[in-house]
Amino acid sequence: MADYNVAVIGSGPGGYVAAIRAAQLGLKTAIIERENIGGVCLNWGCIPSKALLRNAEVLEIMKRADDFGISFDNLRFDYGKAVDRSRQVVRRLTGGVGFLLKKNGVTQLEGAAVIKDKSTIEIQGAEPQTITADNIIIATGGRPIQVPGIEVDGDTVMTYREAVVLKEVPDRIVIVGGGPIGVEFADIYHSYGSDVTIVEMLPRLVPLEDEEISRQLERSFKKRRLNFMTGTKVRGVLVDKGVAVVDLEDGDGNAKSIECDKLLVAVGIQGNSDGLGLESLGLEMDRSFIDIDDGMQTSVPGVYAIGDVTGKLPLAHVASAQAVTAAETIAGMDPMPLDYTLMPRATYCHPQVASFGLTEEQAKEQGHSVKVGKFPLMSSGKALALGETDGMIKLVIDAETGEVIGAHMIGADVTELLGEVGLSRLLEGTTTELGWLVHPHPSISEAIKEAALASDDQAIHV
Repeated sequence: MADYNVAVIGSGPGGYVAAIRAAQLGLKTAIIERENIGGVCLNWGCIPSKALLRNAEVLEIMKRADDFGISFDNLRFDYGKAVDRSRQVVRRLTGGVGFLLKKNGVTQLEGAAVIKDKSTIEIQGAEPQTITADNIIIATGGRPIQVPGIEVDGDTVMTYREAVVLKEVPDRIVIVGGGPIGVEFADIYHSYGSDVTIVEMLPRLVPLEDEEISRQLERSFKKRRLNFMTGTKVRGVLVDKGVAVVDLEDGDGNAKSIECDKLLVAVGIQGNSDGLGLESLGLEMDRSFIDIDDGMQTSVPGVYAIGDVTGKLPLAHVASAQAVTAAETIAGMDPMPLDYTLMPRATYCHPQVASFGLTEEQAKEQGHSVKVGKFPLMSSGKALALGETDGMIKLVIDAETGEVIGAHMIGADVTELLGEVGLSRLLEGTTTELGWLVHPHPSISEAIKEAALASDDQAIHV
């Protein structure tokens, strides 16, 4: 008889959710963690970066206090204290996760897990031990990829893990990658006075978002004098005495060099699948990522994988959704398959970017007859009252059914609107229902109603 029904390797937002859900379903569960409870998201990613972004938001408001009839002299700010606050938030959340695991009867084991076979795990640490489990869930996450020509030293050349605890604002920083991590850190450092340059190899910032949303973000960044270079690749980096010289090449083959005090590499992840002993299992892999089916099971029965290590969609809430699916599959339930195209995506720079589903271009490529409904936030009473008019709501609609197949938003707190449009899609709602629904006034959410009405030329306020 095995020691546990389920053993989870990794305690990030995938791992700890899987362990708790498995325990709720009556399965004897253990979770193994080699570093910190909460994984990358709680310790070095989602949570501390959002705390820093909140500090940056407050600072930006203070800088334009005159707009609100408030004046003061000698504005002072301390970025080190912002980092300290972010670490306090981390400690509170990770402590809470530890409490929840204990409350649900999950055994917590410390050390590095090595899978010896599909039911045996060796835990290497201060107190080495070997456990057996009927089922194994691999939730080891991912880490920044190594970019050719850029050697990360953790000091002058950083990843998000070093950046999120760095207490000094660099005078000059180059950020390689204009995706969510890149634009969020650019926002933070720019707000605190750093000379920031984002370098993105693709033609636009946040290149996976709808093109109109990307262009709006670029306009907002230009207005704030935040520098970026798109269609540009890094050919190499030379570090000497704490200064990095970044060798660049644009789309026309023109070369340019930029000096900076810090270089942040934010260009994607690889799965943390090495060092786990997976070769002994013969799992089917796609590079560093583990292949899974709809129930999160790998090619080896009884072995499951969730989160970034699967390469499906590297988002914390996706990992948590996969976690529930894995636990319920193990328990003999029949959970609904996840539709990754409908997973919400949120970027918390200023202005925020939020989306789910298909872009307008993707919808057309897939053969949909497309309608689009748009509403600019400059026409929103709440946005005007907030002094946050940069942005828009854009709905991509299947013209034959009226269903929203994509929502793309940029503006103040638009990430909070994803739940409404996502629920509408889940319930197969149409622009008719969104247009009928009475929204509170004044609110940013009214813009969703107006965008839905605009798809049929019925919008009132634009």
